[in-house]
Order: sequence, then structure tokens, then C-alpha cells
Amino acid sequence: MEQKKRRKGIVIMGQLIGLVKPLLLLMCLAILLGVLGYLCAIFLTILTGYGMLYGLSEILRQNVDVIEGGFFPSRSFGTIASILIVLAILRGVLHYGEQYCNHFIAFKLLAIIRHKVFASLRRLCPAKLEGRDKGNLISIITSDIELLEVFYAHTISPIAIAILTSLIMVLFIGAQYAPAGILALLGYIVVGVVIPVWNGKKGAEEGMQFRNSFGELNSFILDSLRGLDETIQYDKGEERMKQIDDRSRELGLMQKKLNRHEAVQGSLTNMAILLFSFGMLFFMLWKYERGIVSFDSMLITVIAMMGSFGPVTALSNLSNNLNQTLASGERVLSLLEEEPQIEEVGEKEQTIFAGAKAEHVDFAYEEEQILKDYSIELPRGKVVGIHGASGSGKSTLLKLLMRFWDADQGDIRISGKDIREVNTKDLRDMESYVTQETYLFHDSIANNIAVGRPGASREEIIEAAKKASIHKFIMTLPNGYDTEVGELGDTLSGGEKQRIGIARAFLHDAPFMLLDEPTSNLDSLNEGIILKSLHESRGDNKTVVLVSHRKSTMNVTDVIYEMENGRIC
Repeated sequence: MEQKKRRKGIVIMGQLIGLVKPLLLLMCLAILLGVLGYLCAIFLTILTGYGMLYGLSEILRQNVDVIEGGFFPSRSFGTIASILIVLAILRGVLHYGEQYCNHFIAFKLLAIIRHKVFASLRRLCPAKLEGRDKGNLISIITSDIELLEVFYAHTISPIAIAILTSLIMVLFIGAQYAPAGILALLGYIVVGVVIPVWNGKKGAEEGMQFRNSFGELNSFILDSLRGLDETIQYDKGEERMKQIDDRSRELGLMQKKLNRHEAVQGSLTNMAILLFSFGMLFFMLWKYERGIVSFDSMLITVIAMMGSFGPVTALSNLSNNLNQTLASGERVLSLLEEEPQIEEVGEKEQTIFAGAKAEHVDFAYEEEQILKDYSIELPRGKVVGIHGASGSGKSTLLKLLMRFWDADQGDIRISGKDIREVNTKDLRDMESYVTQETYLFHDSIANNIAVGRPGASREEIIEAAKKASIHKFIMTLPNGYDTEVGELGDTLSGGEKQRIGIARAFLHDAPFMLLDEPTSNLDSLNEGIILKSLHESRGDNKTVVLVSHRKSTMNVTDVIYEMENGRIC
């Protein structure tokens, strides 16, 4: 799922900020608390400057020798000290409140985004996700979304806080001397905007490359874990380990480049702060010597300038991680915006199953033609066999009947209606689909069978297992139906997993059963039991489509269609 950055950083930020709408009031509160907190911190130093000026004026007025014991106005000192203590306490309280609000917003939004991502995957599945790099998808769902916490907790409000605080300080410094306010504004813009934007442009592409490479490494490691038995069997451990080392080393080099950008930005930011701070000092000294500003205006302006870079410094430091954060945002947004190949239907009149058919259907995977002018009748109450060699298009036909894809030409009809006019929920309710490879969740056997009908009773689950000829095996296990199957069902054989998949289909008890090589991993005894169950359970209203390359599987069918190269023979 290799992606290049398609959007500018400001566009990505705008779209991510749009997700904050449900929590806008809380975000405004966080910004208010942040601005007040920074002002408390800045005015701690400014009030100290005023205290120094007041003390000096009193000393000079009383003409007292400071070294010999001197004089300090205790009442004024007490007042200023009290104010400073209050500001210090308020700074801590306000900062805590801001961080609490920001993190509440961040974690709430991450939950919302995860929900949106899973909903998007559900819409894209299966047509857009078949063959997709699973490790990269896992990387988006986990680490990419997790990185957005930095954006929501440490980016949005700091930007607003830096802008508002800087404007207040420009007005304050400008009230002392207007040109000094302009110089302060220039300093804030350089530190908080120019340097981060410049550094962000330099590292944007590398940030995206790092996130993509990280996802690819996840995929490779996941693939290596799943193929561990084969790696050991064919003595490929060293080769596989070398590949992991090479990929990790490449990822490390990318991280070094990003760290270099971070170091350069940190140096430039510190240098800019020093230049503007000393520039303000020399500028105001020059104006004081010429009698344009008073001593107290000169001192307070310089103190205010030096103590007010906190918000824009925090803003500048954001771009150190912002490249990766925006790259993660791009990947998440691209997934959310991806259009499904098949649109679900949900507002049509309910459909009751009364047979199905395909009429002159053409279908191709990109350039590979699978079905050509294919027609078949699947009447209600019949077991229809489709026999043919692997690659003849049998599985593709079932996926079209499930509407995982739409036919390129021709019609697929359910109960006489175009399948594209049937509600997706109705379609799923009326169809049971058993694939060639049964996926088992890391859960108990009972819960894996119950996927076919959530909320089914234990008795119903057992009855379905008996029809699938898996009940006796389950009862030999230590915990019976409560036995955990392990990740990907790796504690069970292929035949056992296949029979659990068939049990799901029996439990679902849909009127239209689509079975794709349902007994390919079974011995003749278990195959016979399952086929007998299929034959007995069809009734008058159930249609069973039995796809297989085995001739023996076709013995229970009412009609057999031979299939070759996407056509009925």
C-alpha cells in the first residue's frame, strides 16, 4: 500500500482539525487555559522586573547604601511576592487543566478515528482489501492512529495558544514602544512559523517514506512469524534474519535523517531566540541612550521579549515530530477517503429468496478474463453441483453471487431481482458461504461456530457441529466446546478448521448455501457424513451450490454443471 504524500501539510492539518468539531467547546477551553497559563509564566518575569524597578527607585530616592545594610520596601516586596506566588500556582493549575483537556480530546478522537477506520475497512471489504498488504493496514490501525495523539494533544491548541499569546505580548511590548512591538512580532513569526515551515518542507517526503517503510517492516515480520515452520524446515532462518536486519538498518538510517532535521531546527530556533532577544536589548539600549524611551520601558520590554518565546518555541518543536504525524494523517485520511468497489444497498424493499441465476456474465480481475458469457440457473430446493478444474472460475462465480464484486457484463439475479437492487443485509441473511480456507478467530470453538449466528444457544451450536461431523472430535478435547483454537486456528488441522466453517454455515441456516470445495481437506467418511447432512437439510426452500473438483462430491447433487475456462461445458 505504498503511498506518496498527495496533500500539503496545511491541508492534512485542516482535515484532521475538522474531526474536532464534536469537541470544539472543550478545545476552546484548552486554548483559553493554555493562553492564561503562558501569560502567568511570562508575567512572573515581567513582574519581577517591575519589582526590581520599584526597589531601585526606592533605594535611589532614600539614597541608602545597599552594601551597608541599605533599605528595601518590605510592604511592596510582600505584595509583589504574593502576586508572584499566586501566578506560579495558577501557572501549574492552568497548565494541568490545558493538558487534561487536550489529552481527553486526543484519546476521544482516536477512538472515533479507529471506529471510522474499521467502518471504512468494512465498506472496502472484500474487493478492495483482497491482496492488500495486511501488515501495512495493521500499521495504520495501530501506530499511525496512535501518532495522531501528538497532533490532537500537542499541536492544535499549541498553535492557537502561540498565536493568541504572541498577539497579546506584541500589544504589551508595543505599548512600551511601538517599533519594539513590531520587532517582537517578527521574532515570533521567524521562530514559530518560518523555521518550522522550512524544516517541515525539507522533511515531509522523508517522513512519509519512514511511515511506509515502517508498515512494510511490520508486514515482513508478520509474514515471517506466520511462515516460521517453513523457515525452519528449509533452513532459511539466517537469510530471513538478514532481510529483517537490512530492513531495520534502512529504517534506522531514515530515522537518523529525521533526527538530523530535528537537530538543525533546534539549533536554528535557539539561535533565532538569542538573536532577537539580544537584538531587542541593543535596540532598546540605543533608544534609551537617545532619550526616546525611559529606563523602565527599556528594561520591561527586554524582559518581556526574552520571557515570551515559550509558546512559539513549543510550536517550533512540534515540527520535529510533525512530519511523521502528518504522514500518518495522510495514510489514515487516504484510507478513510478510499471509495469501495461495491456500494452497499440498504433502502430497497425486502427480498425473500426464491432462487438465483446468472445471465451472460462476463468478469475479469483487471486484465485476466475469468468468466465469459456465463449463464446458470440455481432453482429453489435443489442441490446444484459445479464441477471443474482449479482456475476455471468456480470460486469467482460464488463471489459474484455474494456480491463481493459486480459482473462486468450480464446480470446476477436473486429472486428475479438484479443483485444490485437487493439490500446487502438481506443478501447476507439469505446466503451461507463456506470458502476454501476457513478463518478462525483466537477464541473458543463454540464462539467460532457461533459466528454463523450470534446469540445461538449451545444446543444449536452442538446440532450444527454434528451436521458438520465435528462434534465427536470436539468432545475429545479437554475443554470441549470451550477449547481455545489459538491464533489463526493453528492448534487445529486443515480438515478440522474446514468442518468448523461448515458448522457455521449449518448454524446460519440460510436458504441459499454456497459451498466452495467444502470437503477438500476431509477423508471420505467425514465427507459422506457432511454431504448426507446437506442433502437432508435442503428441504423444499433451500438451494445448495456445491463447488468442487472432486467427482465424489457431486454424488448428492440434483444437477451437475461442468465448468471450463469460465464457461458451462
